[in-house]
Amino acid sequence: MNHLLLRRLLDPISLDGALLVVRVWLGAMMAYHGFPKVFGNAQGFVEYLNKLGFPAPELWAALAGGAEFFGGLLIVVGFLTRPAAIAVLITMLVAVFIAHGADPFSKKELALAYVALSLTTLLSGSGKFSLDALWLNTQKNVQST
Repeated sequence: MNHLLLRRLLDPISLDGALLVVRVWLGAMMAYHGFPKVFGNAQGFVEYLNKLGFPAPELWAALAGGAEFFGGLLIVVGFLTRPAAIAVLITMLVAVFIAHGADPFSKKELALAYVALSLTTLLSGSGKFSLDALWLNTQKNVQST
């Protein structure tokens, strides 16, 4: 009997807690990888994109860096989580299939992990431990008054 009561109490927390862990890890790692592209010397990344044949490599470097850094920060706090997850997902798919397209699996593995985490975040949403949930509850309260 105690086991069932404990499970009823912990199941909602466990799911939202798991979403929080995934979201914070994904967002923090994206922000970490995006920071030098936004605030550091992005010229090396621009040159890399140029070598890959990207038209307007400065634009694509800014978009990728912005998706990683700002999208990562949004994901960490759980605000506009799904749109941020879409931006990260697209960026990581480009990394997997274009930037690392000819590389062995070991070079693609990290980007593929980020694809899986961003897809999970996109499909699940941010969970109740997020600014999205807080904002949604605020909007429900405003509409009901």
